[in-house]
Amino acid sequence: MANPIPYSILDISPIPQGFTAADALRNSLDLAQHAEKWGYTRYWVAEHHNMTGNASSATAVLIGYLAAGTTHIRVGSGGVMLPNHAPLVIAEQFGTLESLYPGRIDLGLGRAPGADQMTARALRRDLLGSDDRFPQDVRELQHYFGPIQEGQTVRAIPGANTEVPIWILGSSLYGAQLAAHFGLPYTFASHFAPDQLLEAMRIYRELFKPSDKLDKPYCAFVMNVVAADTDEEAAYLFTTLQQNVVRMRRNTRGQLPPPITNLDEFCEPHEQAAAAHTLQVSVVGSLETVKKGMLYWLEATGADEIIITGQIFDHQARLSSFEIAAQAAQSLEV
Repeated sequence: MANPIPYSILDISPIPQGFTAADALRNSLDLAQHAEKWGYTRYWVAEHHNMTGNASSATAVLIGYLAAGTTHIRVGSGGVMLPNHAPLVIAEQFGTLESLYPGRIDLGLGRAPGADQMTARALRRDLLGSDDRFPQDVRELQHYFGPIQEGQTVRAIPGANTEVPIWILGSSLYGAQLAAHFGLPYTFASHFAPDQLLEAMRIYRELFKPSDKLDKPYCAFVMNVVAADTDEEAAYLFTTLQQNVVRMRRNTRGQLPPPITNLDEFCEPHEQAAAAHTLQVSVVGSLETVKKGMLYWLEATGADEIIITGQIFDHQARLSSFEIAAQAAQSLEV
């Protein structure tokens, strides 16, 4: 008998215009609590820095807040940007989380800094944090999470023996190759970087080497979902994300803007086309429309799990969108 496809959430704790980071963090907890009731498998938060519209910069702290306010949903990072941190610090942070909330913590790792170059330098002030060290840093983390070896002088306490599950996150073929080589689960960030999605999934499956962590490939992809009672209402709500992408390209980022009725008044046709390309792995519409869109991308990717993200200005509309998305995902089988 076929099983329902697992479905999860990726959140950046967006800060809507006129609201504060504290509001955004409370909204994230509220969404996580609802997501637990709606059958979501995991709730991940993403590390970003120096962005006035995102409140998820202190990822480990936020994960603790979300885990404390829920009971069984897995909570984790999607991801921690490893070049910003010493692996020992991450091992201690996530070892602490796993010790407090056993069996519920995921550690998704990214290779990018999640920030501009000046901010990246402020986060990690020496050149040892280069992304060239990413594979070694992943191995170092695995070492810290495993059993303490005889003669081991540097240990993660808490962290040792916790075996926190590690995922590799990526938006290019590099992450797919690394995850396959290490025998780790893999997630592709197709919600903002769709171009290599299908090739990355193929490469990951073809090159996968079984490990003591995973005996066969397990991959997920992130998609934007904006759902509402009607296709028209969802399209209206989606203009918030479209504006955000255009503003990112203009280098005029800010807090999450409210939806607008006429996108033509906000940006030029070529800007809309560029945003549409960036957001092509998106499903916008009513329950039936979302079902069809999810099924299309699931069949195209062959993914084992769908990770849903959605930047919506109004918190109640955001809750409703994720509830409809859960209903749609429950109808899918693998």
